[in-house]
Amino acid sequence: MRQAGQGQSRHYRAAVCTELKQPLTIQEVAPRPIGPQEVRVDVHFCGINFADNLVCRGQYQEKPPLPFTPGMEFSGVVLEAGADVSTVKKGDRVIGVSNFHSMAEQCITDQKTLWRIPENVSLQDAAVLPVSYGTAILAVDHRARIQPGETVLVTAAAGATGLAVIDVATNVFCAKVIAAAGSDEKCKLAMQRGAQSGVNYSQGSLKDAVKKLVGSSGVNVAIDMVGGDVFLDSLRSLAWEGRIVVLGFAGGNIASVPSNLLLLKNISAMGLYWGRYQHQDFAVFSKSMSTALQYCQQGLIHPHTGAVFKLEKVNDAFLHVMQRKSTGKVLLSLK
Repeated sequence: MRQAGQGQSRHYRAAVCTELKQPLTIQEVAPRPIGPQEVRVDVHFCGINFADNLVCRGQYQEKPPLPFTPGMEFSGVVLEAGADVSTVKKGDRVIGVSNFHSMAEQCITDQKTLWRIPENVSLQDAAVLPVSYGTAILAVDHRARIQPGETVLVTAAAGATGLAVIDVATNVFCAKVIAAAGSDEKCKLAMQRGAQSGVNYSQGSLKDAVKKLVGSSGVNVAIDMVGGDVFLDSLRSLAWEGRIVVLGFAGGNIASVPSNLLLLKNISAMGLYWGRYQHQDFAVFSKSMSTALQYCQQGLIHPHTGAVFKLEKVNDAFLHVMQRKSTGKVLLSLK
């Protein structure tokens, strides 16, 4: 195993946020020595997430000091490992999560935040897994506790996390999914990826459309990433003892929960902030990553990449996500 501080022969390129609400710049960065429990990774792919844009605009709950390199998740190959690293070695293919610094040709991270990729899983597919599938697995299993045969309503269904929820719910937990999205094309994609039916909520009431599909009994579970009126319609579409899991507010509006609805149908409303588990309950966080890799290795899930941008086009990639043109995961290719 290499000792810390070796392998620093050249500068590497990174996307850097030098000023909030301004385009990222591509800069040459000098490598720093790694600590005894740190690992230097040659990054091949990095995921683009909605949160990456928020942190670059100063609107995320975590605010790193300027300048910084964004990027929460990546796949790559280990270049060197610190003296006390025991989990990975040079040459291992890994996925990892980082505190907003992985949109770079190299990334240094603690060994605890890396997981080895099985031989039959590509680096590109692996890069889709951390945030989207880590969130999906905890939403479906740990929070909603979906049972085989239950009906699940998924909003923002054609996004990276929406498609991951559909993939896990249908192919692992044998649930029936209603995909709700903002266009017919996105609904079609969600159905191609496993949903039994689709609802375009830009064309009318989501609640009425769901009722036509399942009747007055409602759906067992709703997984919502939109917020606002879509959240409220999802809540009102739940069956007796239904569960709704809040994953985000892509629509920009945070709805107030009408607690009388929780009472009348014995509904459970819960949130899921996947990244918080990394600090509050690392065992649960790590299991979500290991499980995603295991499902992928077994061929149970099929990660979907919607678009791949080169590092030089990072601002185009951000715009692609923020203008809601993206379906599935958007990746940066560092090679």
